Amino acid sequence: METGRVILHSDLNCYYASVEMMLDPSLRGKPVAVCGSTEDRHGIVLAKSEPAKKAGVKTGQVNWQARLICPELIVVPPQYEQYLKYSRLTREIYHRYTDQVEPYGMDECWLDLTGSTRLFGGGEKIADEIRQTVKEELGLTVSIGVSFNKIFAKLGSDMKKPDAVTVISRDNYREKAWPLPASDLLYVGRATERKLASWNIRTIGDLAASKSAFLKRRLGKNGLMLWNFANGLDESRVMPGDYHPPVKSIGHGITCTADLENNEEVWRVFLELAQDIGHKLRVYGLSARGVQITVKDNTLFYKQYQAQLGFATRSPMELALKARELFEKNYRWHTRVRAVTVRAINLVPKSRPEQLTLFDDPGLRERRERVEDTIESLRARFGKRAVFNAILLGDLKMPGRGVHEVIMPGVMYQ
Repeated sequence: METGRVILHSDLNCYYASVEMMLDPSLRGKPVAVCGSTEDRHGIVLAKSEPAKKAGVKTGQVNWQARLICPELIVVPPQYEQYLKYSRLTREIYHRYTDQVEPYGMDECWLDLTGSTRLFGGGEKIADEIRQTVKEELGLTVSIGVSFNKIFAKLGSDMKKPDAVTVISRDNYREKAWPLPASDLLYVGRATERKLASWNIRTIGDLAASKSAFLKRRLGKNGLMLWNFANGLDESRVMPGDYHPPVKSIGHGITCTADLENNEEVWRVFLELAQDIGHKLRVYGLSARGVQITVKDNTLFYKQYQAQLGFATRSPMELALKARELFEKNYRWHTRVRAVTVRAINLVPKSRPEQLTLFDDPGLRERRERVEDTIESLRARFGKRAVFNAILLGDLKMPGRGVHEVIMPGVMYQ
């Protein structure tokens, strides 16, 4: 399989829990769960050790549910600064073999070793060296998939855990990959899995044997993409570490410390979230032509709504007003609100010319822009809370700002 591309996907096993057990060896071999703060209502399982997993604990469970399933469960709070540190140290090991290292979350990376095999040996040999080095130098384990494309490399890293290397080659991918459930393939989520099953497509092999025209007709371009993936035709590149993808949307969401009970409380949270969104739009030199909101009630049911703006803006107030309009138009107060997200969408460069209408007041917009430029300068100099709307005084039912905020890559670049 070394005659073509050589791609690795490396996945740190039970990452958060593994870091906690490495930092505190007394936790090793015990059922451990890293959980968010119950006080701030982030009390869900973020990661679990192998013994906890075997006992039935699942990521995303509420703390009390996990304890019911596993009474001896040891719950520890997350230490994001440590997870970021060991993520960086692991990537430094990867960079000893190639500069083409593409993160996929904090604990996963693709590596392109096509140009490295002459120096370091074949893909499987390098993968095993990386596995051993991570264990010896950092006290963590990785599962690594070796293949000729990114999709099968990731599939390989998921096949055998923990602390293992799996090779999916051009010669064996039909035997190894095709019998697996279609849901094991990257980008086949629950909704897509249900649709495929309704057409009697249950395995990756079924997907590969389907008519590409049928999948394209039913699922659009994503159907054709999945057909290519199943047939080993993925040609997406491993992006170098200094690559920055174009920003397609900017959002901020929060799980509130207590349920929001009326439109006024929701409005205040929207306005607070919009402050960070407006700041990030300025950092990237962008404006938004649309707003999207996600609303989760206290039964954990959620809905999304979005609408276009009549003009491109980066004003926090204008973004928050559109978010409020969307919420009040669509949400019915059958249940209280637990969490909300505001997202600026349809982004365009700030320098792009804007077509005005007869009802626009360019002078007013220019004056408002100057005021917001001044506010931004004051915040940059004296801190985020130097200037803020008076309505944001008091309890917003929001957890400590930034405490639970971690920005992670979440897409595969093609």
